[in-house]
Amino acid sequence: MQYFSYHTHSNFCDGKTSVEKVCIEAIEKGLIVVGFSSHAPVPFETEWAMQFHNLEEYVRELERCRIKFSNKLKIYRSLEADFIAQNRSIPFDTWRKLGQLDYIIGSVHLVSNAQKDAIWFLDGPAENYEKGLNTCFDGDIKAGVTQYYKQIQEMVLTQKPDVIAHIDKVVMNNKGRFFNEDELWYKDIIDETLQVIAKTDTIIEVNTRGIYRGKYPTFFPNEAIIKRCIELGIPLTISVDAHHPDELTAEFDNAFKAIKDAGAQYLSIFEDNKWQQKSIDAVMS
Repeated sequence: MQYFSYHTHSNFCDGKTSVEKVCIEAIEKGLIVVGFSSHAPVPFETEWAMQFHNLEEYVRELERCRIKFSNKLKIYRSLEADFIAQNRSIPFDTWRKLGQLDYIIGSVHLVSNAQKDAIWFLDGPAENYEKGLNTCFDGDIKAGVTQYYKQIQEMVLTQKPDVIAHIDKVVMNNKGRFFNEDELWYKDIIDETLQVIAKTDTIIEVNTRGIYRGKYPTFFPNEAIIKRCIELGIPLTISVDAHHPDELTAEFDNAFKAIKDAGAQYLSIFEDNKWQQKSIDAVMS
């Protein structure tokens, strides 16, 4: 198996150790590629995103490690950039330029309700999920979840990320408490979102973090969405979303098997400074 990690965090954001230590562990684990993707700064204080003043150091440190480990490991520079709304988010093209990025990962952790000038943070502790839902959407889960997917659609069309992170992460802290993933309205908004993505070149990652952290029983996205992506011709890649070097290959083999079992013939790989489709059997070998 050709292991890779395109979605990787370090202590420049909420990762647990340095870029260099991640590289050393990656080499020991047999990875051929690591793409670092710290959470891009957001326009307010957080405990999980990079600080603006650290961006230049991030660029320098990744370049230093790229040179230092060049004969053992391919290192790419990325950011995981949050999209809230066009008037509340820093444009992804700004990050591409300032961070001198090889590619960019787009995500939605912060769901905006413009009518209330409020934001629902759907990650973090489960109790914050309910509190934010009540504050921002008066407890209306359908309205909140629909807005989440509408933001993903807007992000894809206006910011054009290379990869979408954990596309159905809105279910992580739900765990069946507020809605069921088999409900027709939920299936419809998922399919609407996938139809938008299918008209672009955007890649969807199959993110394993929920499983190995014990926060959700399946991947983001789940197997049904993976299958629908394949039907629509949406390119897929694998992401472990590692925040610690020990996680660099966590559940990678199982994600690979799930994608292959769903009928995929290709995986998206970043090679020669571009994303390209590679035979899934070639990745296996």
